[in-house]
Amino acid sequence: MNGIIVFGIILFTLWIGRSIFIPILVAAFLWYLINAISEYFRRVFPHQTPRTHRDKIYDLIYDCISYAASLLAICAIVYLFITQVKPMFSELATALPAIQDKLISFGNYLSGSVGLKFDANMIPNITKVAANIGASAAGFATSIGMVFVYMIFMFIEQSTFNKKFTALIPNKSRAKKMRYIIDSIDNNMKKYLFMKTVISGITGIVSYLWLQMIGLEFAGVWAFIVFITSYIPTIGAIIACSLPILYSFTVAPGWELPLLTAGGLIGLQILFGNIMEPKLMGKSLNLSTLAILINLVFWGMIWGIAGMFFSVPILVGIYIVAAQFDSTRWVAVLLSADGKIPDKNED
Repeated sequence: MNGIIVFGIILFTLWIGRSIFIPILVAAFLWYLINAISEYFRRVFPHQTPRTHRDKIYDLIYDCISYAASLLAICAIVYLFITQVKPMFSELATALPAIQDKLISFGNYLSGSVGLKFDANMIPNITKVAANIGASAAGFATSIGMVFVYMIFMFIEQSTFNKKFTALIPNKSRAKKMRYIIDSIDNNMKKYLFMKTVISGITGIVSYLWLQMIGLEFAGVWAFIVFITSYIPTIGAIIACSLPILYSFTVAPGWELPLLTAGGLIGLQILFGNIMEPKLMGKSLNLSTLAILINLVFWGMIWGIAGMFFSVPILVGIYIVAAQFDSTRWVAVLLSADGKIPDKNED
């Protein structure tokens, strides 16, 4: 009974404090992503371990270059969004009333040709839906300043994390076990975020090229949606494909454009999401698809779209921690894809 009460209090705290927790999570995501890109940059351009004072200076310069390169990559994405994609969103918002009318006409066409009973009220008002999403985005934009403040202080204090950890757990045996858990979470999270970002970026770019080639309007908007929703398991792929496909039905005179849109986007999702991603990431996460979906719904109910976005990283952390303690290893088994979980560190 006490466990249920504690769980309820935690849920209520997560929900009521979402305006605080979400910016911190976004800052942690960007901090982790920059560190992950920087780490892979070091692997591509390795250097020797510093031995002299001069080598340490070179090592510091090397670290600064690697962080600058990762930060530039993220800034390039932001710049492309502001200069190329954001104006397209404005144009799309202006065209939404006409698209609503075309959706109703398309519904009437299906009703007449297929014999389905159709009511215009069955189609949601996409202008209002877009306005609600825009209001949510504007609300989040007001917290961008806090996100960057959190992220800057994470980088400033990054060098002190090990000292704080040592002071926090003076017991060497416990410290070694906790270090193993933290390192496991850190390695898996960096691998997941880096590979997911690369795959999402490639999927978005190729989707843009395909939609541009077949002549679908607002290709930049749809490609950006593909990139962002790729972080959301399963549902993200459905959203990424359904929106441009639905739009193509409203603007195309025939079936050629919708079929090309559907075939291209669904094919790309299968290629990158179902074939390339598992091969590049390997089976290091080994998470159950059902567990991912339940986790997705759970965090979506608490934090909305932001909760869906961060659902997998949170699940990875829970999975790794649960596998390290006898009392919770059964949780890790349930979360795993095949019952095989990470070995427990006995030290």
